[in-house]
Amino acid sequence: MRWSLPDVLAATAGQLLAGSPATVFSGVGTDSRHLPSGALFVPIRATRDGHDFLTDAVSAGAAGCLVESGHPSTSCLPPGTAVAVADTGAALLDLGRAARRRLPGPVVGITGSVGKTSTKDFLAGVLATTWRVAASEQSFNNELGVPLTLANAAEDTEVAVVEMGARGIGHIALLCDVTRPTIAVVTAVAAVHTQLLGGLEQIARAKAELVDAVPPDGTTVLNADDPRVSAMATRTTARVLRYSALGRQDADVVADDICLGDDLRPRFRLRSPWGDTEVLLGTRGAHQVGNALAAAAAGLACGTPLEAVVSGLAASAVSHWRMELARTASGAQVINDAYNANPVSVAAALHALARLPARRRVAVLGEMAELGSEFADEHRAVAALATQLGVELVAVGTPAYGVTPVDDVEAAVGALGGLGPGDAILVKGSRVAGLERLAQRLCIQPGAGAGAGAGTGAAGAPRQ
Repeated sequence: MRWSLPDVLAATAGQLLAGSPATVFSGVGTDSRHLPSGALFVPIRATRDGHDFLTDAVSAGAAGCLVESGHPSTSCLPPGTAVAVADTGAALLDLGRAARRRLPGPVVGITGSVGKTSTKDFLAGVLATTWRVAASEQSFNNELGVPLTLANAAEDTEVAVVEMGARGIGHIALLCDVTRPTIAVVTAVAAVHTQLLGGLEQIARAKAELVDAVPPDGTTVLNADDPRVSAMATRTTARVLRYSALGRQDADVVADDICLGDDLRPRFRLRSPWGDTEVLLGTRGAHQVGNALAAAAAGLACGTPLEAVVSGLAASAVSHWRMELARTASGAQVINDAYNANPVSVAAALHALARLPARRRVAVLGEMAELGSEFADEHRAVAALATQLGVELVAVGTPAYGVTPVDDVEAAVGALGGLGPGDAILVKGSRVAGLERLAQRLCIQPGAGAGAGAGTGAAGAPRQ
């Protein structure tokens, strides 16, 4: 989306400090290292002050920048156009609001304790079969990533898909004020990041803010297999579509006869008001079926033909480090699910590992972060599940699983010992563990052997 200087001034109530009134920006960015040429740089004050990188942004090709009124940087601005605003974070949200007004088609908001990024990826693939789509990159789901998704949507976008996370009550409501979603998707309410969000009732309340924002002529897509999510139907007068991976007869979009191939790709029969059909997913793990159903329901609600939904689900690749399956040079299978970890997703990944044909199965796990008072119990529960499934456990950097941990990636490689065709390895942990480095050490390029599924800047710190 292109932004003229008058567009920027009107959206942000800013004042022109320097530059040409004829300036047109090619997009908007917050990371001076990853800016499209001709973009507007928005410096954010966080752990580091983005104003310290104004010169870097211009050197990288930015056509101009926002600055906060009274900031010391205003006395020594780099070449280009500069606009003063009261608060750059608030101005970025205002740019998102202005961008939303320029998007005439549906906007789909997606939230949930788990599964929202995969659902977003599925839905973007489904919609792209029929419509021109803008979608959140990776897990850009907070007050930086959401307005950037809208502000950088193409001019001809017909449907926008926006992932939304939260670290407290009111966060999703703020994002909804920016995005004005016409379709809401809620995937799950689970004990994830309880240190920040509190207990399950607080988590449900935070996620329900998305449902509250949908207009009466919109659609809400809810997980019928999660009682707290299903109950959100009482909060809206919009059309409600429920989906179920457990074959519930009272749901609208349902998966029957689910089975997994040796490559962990799920196959099932999709049952819906739009018709019934066979589906083969392009991603791995039985837990992806629910995410695919959510995407199918939202895609069908947008008017995507059923056959296009099926082809989109088959072709969709989820974001990197999520259930990627590759092989080591010696023939061992490696599941790289290292993007993040919580009790629900780790359990799903362990079940997937147990389904792989192998003589020896090993889970290399880093800590599950932000669990608050449940930290010890949840880690021990994961260890117990691994034992139940016959999976060896190698813990990296934390004794919380009840086994003696190794210190780092190098030590984990040593703990695995010699690997061969009869071995299957799961690599998973929260972002702080950085275990994607282990998967990269172990594997040849994804796509070889068993195949594979599909650095964030300031916009990429995900909320849950």
